[in-house]
Amino acid sequence: MAAEVVPDVDVEGADDGDFHAFVQSRWSALVRYAYLLTGDLGHAEDLVQVALEGTWRRWRHVRAERPEVYVRTAIARRAVSRGRMLRRRVREAELTSRVEAPAPDPTEASAAREAVWRELRSLPPRMRAVVVLRVWEDLSEAETAALLGCSTGAVKSQLSRAVDRLAGRSALREAVGLPGAAGPRTPDPMTNEER
Repeated sequence: MAAEVVPDVDVEGADDGDFHAFVQSRWSALVRYAYLLTGDLGHAEDLVQVALEGTWRRWRHVRAERPEVYVRTAIARRAVSRGRMLRRRVREAELTSRVEAPAPDPTEASAAREAVWRELRSLPPRMRAVVVLRVWEDLSEAETAALLGCSTGAVKSQLSRAVDRLAGRSALREAVGLPGAAGPRTPDPMTNEER
């Protein structure tokens, strides 16, 4: 990611000073978290700013609780809502004169990372949020469900569907060094566990 600039926060009192310190200390981590959910640095920064604006309005109540959990919940929910909004929006026409993208990094790690991001971006927003929260953030099913405002069963099914989708993508399997296309996961009749 590019150099991160922490936005200047107008501070007027002791409560605002606490908020300013929170923003200064957690900005980078929150932007990285939002980037995992959106795959776009600009949108990630926008999500964090909107979430922090809402947090600032409720700071007197939030600071006594766990402010980072509050902000991360707001970011995750806004990322899912943003994805829904983008699906409903009319597609914009591409510009005829495109700006050339920078040359890709030729290393294998870069290619694998790009393949993972491309496939992760192809998932619906809620499914992508579940994958990010469960795999990257290493949250439990209950924590993920609470963060997204859904049941643990919904988290399990979304993660299962995402894994099935991603496992079937041959380009992704090749990029991360797995053998050819995988079939759908089926339960082992002896143990009732997926194989």
